[in-house]
Amino acid sequence: MKRILITGANSYIGTSFERYIKENYSEDYTVDTVDMIDGSWRAKSFSEYDTIFHVAGIAHSDNGKISEEKEKLYYAVNTDLTVETAKKAKADGVNQFIFMSSAIVYGGSAPIGKKKVITKETPVSPANCYGDSKVQAENGIKTLNDDSFSVVILRPPMIYGRGSKGNYPLLAKIALKTPIFPYVKNERSMLYIENLCEFVRAMVENNEQGTFWPQNSEYSNTSELVKMIAEAHGKKVYLIKGFGWSLKIMSHVTGLVNKAFGSLSYDMSLSEYKDNYRKTELKESVIKTEK
Repeated sequence: MKRILITGANSYIGTSFERYIKENYSEDYTVDTVDMIDGSWRAKSFSEYDTIFHVAGIAHSDNGKISEEKEKLYYAVNTDLTVETAKKAKADGVNQFIFMSSAIVYGGSAPIGKKKVITKETPVSPANCYGDSKVQAENGIKTLNDDSFSVVILRPPMIYGRGSKGNYPLLAKIALKTPIFPYVKNERSMLYIENLCEFVRAMVENNEQGTFWPQNSEYSNTSELVKMIAEAHGKKVYLIKGFGWSLKIMSHVTGLVNKAFGSLSYDMSLSEYKDNYRKTELKESVIKTEK
């Protein structure tokens, strides 16, 4: 039996992973969680654990210019805390450290009408301090990797599922309120929460090390996704073409437009893995999320 410690209490990913393991693999793994807020975790020994799954961090919720104080907080939590936790894990004899990074290390979505496909050769290019704080954390923990301490860096795209935050629940609200929605041709990588949980489990089971780009087995389109969400509730949304020009104009006013309708995808070859972690297809994942 492998023992996993989640560093970061009450996070969506952490609580989802703990529940997923208990419901599907309780005989093979045990999962504990430690709160990172008050600093008491520093007195806790990590020596009894095989893997540290580090999910503590500040998510990006700022669309405009942020204060210098908030910027410092991003680096203190997303970078410094991550590196300190990894160093403690290694010093305590833990075998593996899994870090939740993000596709944000490659910057934002492409403008409406253009594509942005990330390959293994695509360099990191953070567009803000949130993305840079993740890059700096990656750089800090990579140096700890050796034969006795395996460092895993995950760069997932948008994660969604029941209870998730971010763009998906916003689109779900729209899907339930409007009978029409603009059709925009775009391509986005997404990752259903249970597929992510299965991927993390595979990382633990195989004692992996390196950087990984998990995603669903199919791309999504924002407009089709809204229609799919509505259908999961027995409703119809009609997609109307011809709004592209107006959305392009709006994109110069607010970054939210490109965030929702721009393209950002991983080349599918990046996300292949020897074990099948993509247990749930897109349509089924939407139904499970909504119902």
